[in-house]
Amino acid sequence: MTTIYLVRHGITLANNENRFAGRTDEELQAEGVEQIRQVGDGLVNKNISNVFCGPCRRTVQSAKILGSILQVPFSPLEELDEINIPHWDGLTKDEIRQNCGDEYPIWLNRPHTFSLPECETLKQVQERAVGVINRLLARHNSESLLLVSHLIVLRCLVLYYQELGIKDFRSIKIDNGSIFCLSEDAMGRRSIQAI
Repeated sequence: MTTIYLVRHGITLANNENRFAGRTDEELQAEGVEQIRQVGDGLVNKNISNVFCGPCRRTVQSAKILGSILQVPFSPLEELDEINIPHWDGLTKDEIRQNCGDEYPIWLNRPHTFSLPECETLKQVQERAVGVINRLLARHNSESLLLVSHLIVLRCLVLYYQELGIKDFRSIKIDNGSIFCLSEDAMGRRSIQAI
């Protein structure tokens, strides 16, 4: 049986300031480093063989800490990067509301319909994230893996494996340092749950 643990990176300044971090290159705050150390301590007996992460500094930093605690290698994967909405990156939620017209109300109230030129949709994020999960499951049969990513990516994965639609995006709560477990049984059936 293959098991994949999914972890949201530790807390950052943008999280505390209610900013849309997006693909900015900010690092973990001291609190976030401690969060991730606690995650690592909690996973130390799970026989994890590899850590994979998104390429942003906060996920790489989280993965490096986890890899050190678990004594396994870590590798960045583009498919685990945060959603690409470049003109929002680094803005507070209030600044997005002020500067971007009705974009943010649509994002909040009808996320499944959110679509802007040169930006990713939630469906596209979900497709790339599920794609990398499938690839890792095929390559790492009967192993335990750890993936470190972002709120939006992890929400999309939870929705997919709970067989919920993108319209339910706001119903999934994932705090910094949260852990989910995606398991696959001998019949190839997959299920996900918070731990």
